[in-house]
Amino acid sequence: MAKRRPAGDGMVRRRDDGRWEGRIVIGHRENGEPLFRHVYAKTQKALLDKLHQNIECYRDVELTEDSRMTLGQWLDRWLTEYKAGTVRPGTLEGYRRYIEYYIKPQLGDKQISLLSQQDIQRMYRRLKTEGRIHEHPEMGHQLSDSMVRHIHSTLHAALKDAVQAHVIPRNPTEGTTAPKPNYKPKRILTRAELDAFLTVVEQDDVWRDFFQTELMTGLRRGEICGLQWSDFDGNTGTLKVCRTLHSQRKGEYTTGETKTNQGMRTIILPHSVTEILRRRKADAISQWIFPDPVKPEDPVDPNAAYRHMKTLLQRAGLPSIRFHDLRHTFATLALENGMDVKTLSAMLGHVSAATTLDIYTHITDDMQRAAAENIDRGIGKAAPQEDASEPGQETAPAQAEKPRMTDFKPYVGRKRRSGTGCVSEINDHLFEGRYSPKWPDGKKHARNVYAHTREECEEKLKVLIVEMKAEIVEAQRLKDMGEGDGSPLNPPKELKKAKKTKKKSKSAKKLK
Repeated sequence: MAKRRPAGDGMVRRRDDGRWEGRIVIGHRENGEPLFRHVYAKTQKALLDKLHQNIECYRDVELTEDSRMTLGQWLDRWLTEYKAGTVRPGTLEGYRRYIEYYIKPQLGDKQISLLSQQDIQRMYRRLKTEGRIHEHPEMGHQLSDSMVRHIHSTLHAALKDAVQAHVIPRNPTEGTTAPKPNYKPKRILTRAELDAFLTVVEQDDVWRDFFQTELMTGLRRGEICGLQWSDFDGNTGTLKVCRTLHSQRKGEYTTGETKTNQGMRTIILPHSVTEILRRRKADAISQWIFPDPVKPEDPVDPNAAYRHMKTLLQRAGLPSIRFHDLRHTFATLALENGMDVKTLSAMLGHVSAATTLDIYTHITDDMQRAAAENIDRGIGKAAPQEDASEPGQETAPAQAEKPRMTDFKPYVGRKRRSGTGCVSEINDHLFEGRYSPKWPDGKKHARNVYAHTREECEEKLKVLIVEMKAEIVEAQRLKDMGEGDGSPLNPPKELKKAKKTKKKSKSAKKLK
């Protein structure tokens, strides 16, 4: 008679066909009946090894009868019961595409509780090499690393919820290796390309105001399509961004909250945009600032705006870009024209200025050149470069530039002689003079003066330099006598006391 196995070690028996079978309890049905996990092997030793592995895997796990469903069935439930109504419509549609086009064809019929890490890793490998539905002219049927990464993120989230629902014991996506996303560099329009695009936009009576407003505000596509006249204040020139328009199938649409909490914002419009909206409002027949050209009672379809942008780019002979790249173009030009990052972050509706720095500060050639010149002047002590022209040739008059978002022009003076300090303009009515010589203690110690005009500041700076040079001489003398460390005398009284002591010693020598 065989020995009774300890509780929790499962059941082991030899089948009539000679194979060995083992089973363990992994959960219970609603009526209390146990759910079993069966394993098979050719030898008893091999079976015991498999059985012990399953015992460890299902330890402290109580699965439900839903663990018998397929992966495809669980993903359908996940979309309807876990995600619908909790994420944005566009996000939900993205999840649905990843599941229907990529995950289900590969693993949709497999029982979810039998899904292994190896199964998922093989799926990623197949998707990477032959997962694209429609052949791409450059990549063929290969999927990009970014797409495979998105599919991994979707499956990981769905299986994480399956663990919480006691459908599977562990998340098999953990430990798999998914490709790192290789996002393409953001494409922004250069100044020449922007001029060409605006020239074509100017000729389009229907879409002119829409794209001019987009390029001067940087709104997201759903935000600009969802604007209503109640959001615009023509007296103050402000615009409230408080909703996003989501387009759906069959021409339907829904409105929702903005992408982030900071997306609910009020922005101050450029004067030209304010005038555009005031003119449109005078002839408005819809609650929407940019209504559908065919059905004015509806807002303009975000997908229609995207398609028409492509048409305008073709007319202008420009490369194809995404609608979001117009937002990138606005952000980059705003920074080039002097807008600070904090203000730009608030205007774009980002969570923080760090997000703006990470995403939208594309360093263009002009910004790199300006940075290089600043470094050269600040560290290399180079004089500001003038426009190079051959001898005997007059410099051509500069063409008048269009007004930019800001008229900030930093003051660039001639190179100052060493030892004369520096003067900088803080604002329209305040100048700062600064002198930072090296003291006997080996360190530089700076002092500042302030004035309302540059000339007054230069005079104050001269007096400051004379006084500091006298203090440096005195600090050196005290250091030589062992009465100081060569640093500036902290209280002004100490300097006066030192001067009086010096005068007394001189008069004593004369008396002797």
